[in-house]
Amino acid sequence: MKDDTETRKKLIEELKKMPIVQIACSKVGIGRATYYRWKDKNKKFKKETDTAILKGCLFINDLAESQLIGTIKDKKIQGIALWLKHHHPAYSTKVEVIGHLKTSSEDPLTPEQQALVKKALKMAGLAGKSNKHKK
Repeated sequence: MKDDTETRKKLIEELKKMPIVQIACSKVGIGRATYYRWKDKNKKFKKETDTAILKGCLFINDLAESQLIGTIKDKKIQGIALWLKHHHPAYSTKVEVIGHLKTSSEDPLTPEQQALVKKALKMAGLAGKSNKHKK
């Protein structure tokens, strides 16, 4: 039987490189069920694997962004369009919100209504995040 401690360490390292449980488990020679059983029984292991998966996702994001930048350098329109859509306000998806909101000091919005308005504005991209690229 393998040393579980050593296998767990190897699994955590694999998850940092490839944040897909099935692939990481295969590489260290355990089944997914073992991973989930270990995770359910050991809070420290759960925290370590969750952190490793997050680091792995960030690593993959860096790889993907590097490839995207490569397509831009190669003058591929799909890469250029994707970058502009997500990094320049003039090319982002627009949402037009039209409506009227009547309220008075006698009848202010309830906290629930205020939360719904804030949520709608965030979803529309009109509140909740700063826009670094404003002109």
